Amino acid sequence: MLGNLLFLGLWFGAFGSAVGVVYSAFKARQSTHQLEMLRKESNTLQVRSGQYLLEKSTWAAYARVEDIAVNKLKMQVPDSSKTVLVKRQ
Repeated sequence: MLGNLLFLGLWFGAFGSAVGVVYSAFKARQSTHQLEMLRKESNTLQVRSGQYLLEKSTWAAYARVEDIAVNKLKMQVPDSSKTVLVKRQ
């Protein structure tokens, strides 16, 4: 009787340990997959960020701003006689 109980205890212990190993391996694979997905998303966002910075610098380029000011808004540089210098005290 004691031998049967010992056998059952060891069997359930081994079975529980095997289930624990399978579960741990499953969770590790899930975490690895999630990590890879997040890395891909990070790379995509870094590329987008670089593209937005390039676009921002293009839109703010001095030549473009000057072209819009002169051609679209019909702005012009004032004569030096119309320029007033204000001195800060």
